[in-house]
Amino acid sequence: MSQAIMNADVEVAPVSRPDMDGGNKPLHVVMFFTVLIGALGFAAFSILHDMHAVGEGPLATGTFVLLGVALIIALAFEFVNGFHDTANAVATVIYTHSLPPLFAVIWSGFWNFLGVATSAGTVAYSIVTLLPVELILDAGNTAGYAMIFALLLAAIIWNLATWAFGIPNSSSHALVGSIMGVGLANQFMAPAGATTQGVNWEQVRKVFSSLLFSPVCGFVMAALLLLTLKLLVKNRALYDAPKGHEPPPWWIRGLLITTCTGVSFSHGGNDGQKGMGLIMLILIGAAPTAYALNRAMPESAMPAFIQTADQANHIFLDHAGAVPVAMDVATAKTTVGAALRAQSVASPETFSALAVLSHDISDSVRTYGSMKSVPAAAVPNVRTEMYLSADAIRVMGAANGFSADEKKTLKSFQSDLYAGTRFIPLWVKVSVAIALGLGTMVGWKRIVITVGEKIGKTHLTYAEGASAEVVAMSTIGLAEGYGLPVSTTHILSSGVAGAMEANGSGLQWSTLRSMAMAWVTTLPAAMAISGCLYVIFRQVF
Repeated sequence: MSQAIMNADVEVAPVSRPDMDGGNKPLHVVMFFTVLIGALGFAAFSILHDMHAVGEGPLATGTFVLLGVALIIALAFEFVNGFHDTANAVATVIYTHSLPPLFAVIWSGFWNFLGVATSAGTVAYSIVTLLPVELILDAGNTAGYAMIFALLLAAIIWNLATWAFGIPNSSSHALVGSIMGVGLANQFMAPAGATTQGVNWEQVRKVFSSLLFSPVCGFVMAALLLLTLKLLVKNRALYDAPKGHEPPPWWIRGLLITTCTGVSFSHGGNDGQKGMGLIMLILIGAAPTAYALNRAMPESAMPAFIQTADQANHIFLDHAGAVPVAMDVATAKTTVGAALRAQSVASPETFSALAVLSHDISDSVRTYGSMKSVPAAAVPNVRTEMYLSADAIRVMGAANGFSADEKKTLKSFQSDLYAGTRFIPLWVKVSVAIALGLGTMVGWKRIVITVGEKIGKTHLTYAEGASAEVVAMSTIGLAEGYGLPVSTTHILSSGVAGAMEANGSGLQWSTLRSMAMAWVTTLPAAMAISGCLYVIFRQVF
């Protein structure tokens, strides 16, 4: 694949490449490692503080080591994500000489940091729902750690492989493939007759649809935006290519810096979340008392929570029909878990089990008064009941048979359950933000050169770069609002190609073929790597 990129078509015009080797000084290296060590120390201090605050005792040595390794691998994934994906955001400002390369990557890293730190966390848990139910609920056992290690290492390996060849590739795509590989391997390794879930195909379809749509959207929308600009903005300077190393006029420079900032911020807000959900699974498995439930939920919200849970209980009872509800809580959890594995929850038996769980959740909250008052011994059971109930409501979606008022009540109950189980502590956001931001400042040159020189046959113009980045920042921002993971790489690279095609600049099809080949092979490659690693780790742990 690298040969196809390097052997650019002979008619390509020479590019005035920016000086991307200047500015690296010993002081910068010292600052980099100071921030890195500080971030790891901050994460370790925060975990110990959170555990002490809830009275959880020290972890066993083995658990402590596994937790530390898992967190380092998760942050390493975000670091690789930063230097692999964020290069797309700075390519335009670097190749149009709007910002010096070193300043551009620092600027982009800072806005990636802010994007992660201010994200809502919806994308994080969209990724988590792709995993098999039993691995989510038992993240603290050996299978859970094998899952985390396998899927993160597989995504890192594939990202590094495509980076080495200078091929823009999607970290989101690699992570989804890795999750699918672990799911299939988990199903393959299940004992005969055991009920286990492989891949949540419905959720994969939703996530993969967004990943499939993103490059098409980037190409078409960037092309349309460029054509619209040509109709509305007649200033020829906007459509020029840089002359030598001369920066563009101030207003064009401001436009390109703004779009670079927007792409960096939105990339942090979307891509930065993909490791957060996995980090939360690690923390929940290792220290459930501190992280399984959102202890920051205010006591004032509990009466409304109890009322909604009671209302949901009545709805489930009504739809259970003649099915008895005399089952105990353990049987109810088993019933709902099996229904989730089969992705078929709209049955009287499941509604009966959900009635039991919603009643027990209501009793637990009423008894303890708040999430922070739930005793350590009860935390895993309460979280499991809340997770199963919320996920069952998600899977049943807009199932027929519920009235509009019932759907509204169940949606409200689901939101309360999410508030109690789907949360991300500030220190996790800050740690991920630092990892992503630092990654932005390392290894970015290969991808920048590909985007800046090897997509089109002529030098990237100001309008082409701005069109691609406006589309990228808008699409990624909308996707985050809907909790959908999308690929910054695919959107922006396709946007550059679309804008250059609409402008008549011509495309280097050898590069595009290599990018398309990477897109096609990412899913099976990541699945194969993660599946093999999962099998190996299950034998080791």
